[in-house]
Amino acid sequence: MRTPHESSVGQIGFIKNHELWTPEQEEAARRLEARLHEEDIRRVRIAWCDQHGLARGKILTTPDFLLAMRNGQDFQTATLIMDTTNNVVTPLFSAEGAYGVEELRGFPDSILVPDPATFRVLPWSAGTGWVLADMYFQSGQPVPFCSRQIMKNSLARLAERGYDYMAGLEVEFYITKLEDKKLTPAQSGWPPDAPTVSTVAHGFQYLTEIRLDEIDDILILLQDNLTDLGLPLRSMEDEWGPGQSEFTFDPQIGLSPADSMLLFRTATKQICRRQGLHATFMTKPALPNFFSSGWHLHQSLVNVDGGANAFTNREDDGLALSELGRYFVGGLLEHASAGSVFATPTVNGYKRFAPFSFAPDRASWAVENRGAMIRVLGGPGDESSHLENRAGEPCANPYLYMAAQIAAGLDGVDRKVDPGQPDPEPYGADRRPLPTALEQAVDLLEAEGDVFRQAFGSSFVDFLVAIKRHELGRYNSHVSDWEHREYFEVY
Repeated sequence: MRTPHESSVGQIGFIKNHELWTPEQEEAARRLEARLHEEDIRRVRIAWCDQHGLARGKILTTPDFLLAMRNGQDFQTATLIMDTTNNVVTPLFSAEGAYGVEELRGFPDSILVPDPATFRVLPWSAGTGWVLADMYFQSGQPVPFCSRQIMKNSLARLAERGYDYMAGLEVEFYITKLEDKKLTPAQSGWPPDAPTVSTVAHGFQYLTEIRLDEIDDILILLQDNLTDLGLPLRSMEDEWGPGQSEFTFDPQIGLSPADSMLLFRTATKQICRRQGLHATFMTKPALPNFFSSGWHLHQSLVNVDGGANAFTNREDDGLALSELGRYFVGGLLEHASAGSVFATPTVNGYKRFAPFSFAPDRASWAVENRGAMIRVLGGPGDESSHLENRAGEPCANPYLYMAAQIAAGLDGVDRKVDPGQPDPEPYGADRRPLPTALEQAVDLLEAEGDVFRQAFGSSFVDFLVAIKRHELGRYNSHVSDWEHREYFEVY
């Protein structure tokens, strides 16, 4: 006989009824159930990555999380139609549903299905677990706006061709000291006031041990927690700005690098906050002497059978990449402008692009040249040969950034797009300029983004364009400090 408790989470038998887990996930769930009891895990956070790359979710008590591993967990679909500060983008209760998706009519609950293979124990929160989830409609169909689902679909397209995706993360961000959290009611606006911070170290002594040692206690704390989470942390480095750090991670396959990026960001912010610090992945904070941060995405394709690097050139022709690798580059260059929103989704991110700045200003490529958008590392016969995309910002949604790389690169492979010769002077190359503002990038996605419509679905592209236009509308209506200083007194 069914107990009332069984009806409290999701839909009874949802995961099995709709065959939403692979055999590997089913086995992971069995192991996880035993682990929860053995390690006295008392609560589990179910996390879902929204369209902005932010982790949203709920905390379930362990008995109800065990139910969620059978029934899923009900969750608000209204989160789908909010911009970065939770402003609602589309009319909530239109008769046809948001963006023509009938199942969104009235914004009913979706169902989050946890992926037991992603489970972690949070070292900084006693007795607390964490797991990633995918979003489904109550019919059992995937929600077309779930970015992790989009990455899964992209990986499936790769697998059909006999390849998997390998990526390593190189991420710059700032660690600052919280001076004022700005928690008064007057400061808790929409959005709230940014906190007042001070620096944890001086900057502009790039890669010096002295600067690293100034924040050694913070770095050790982050290293210990991130490695306890199972993240493949590789290095911690001092960057240019005061308190600016760069963390790099060993390469991972498939969904794992995107999952790791999401967990890395949310974990770093939580760990720092508990220590009276503020970590930010914003590209260019409006603080004196703060240099821009980037996210350099290292990537290659590997063969499903045996894992051989498909970008390694094993021919005696002296070229740095295999033919497939060069065509992949061709696709990345051709679709760089239309796909810019996926790599650089914020207004702020475009303030980073400038000539001779270590950030690209056009869709160029080169071998071992940090001025290019696509930097090739390696050479003929080098089994570690791969591409580094230097156009991303640290707060990009990792699933969309990587899925867009796959979509653009595969189009280049399928159409045999020749990238031309590597650019000896990337900032002077006769290549198409990258968008200089989010508004331009959104226009280009809408006008030239057919390859992304085919890969992600037109409804998703329309959805993202609408959200970004709403965000831009708020930005353009804001009177900046510059405008006030420029015009208020003189006119």
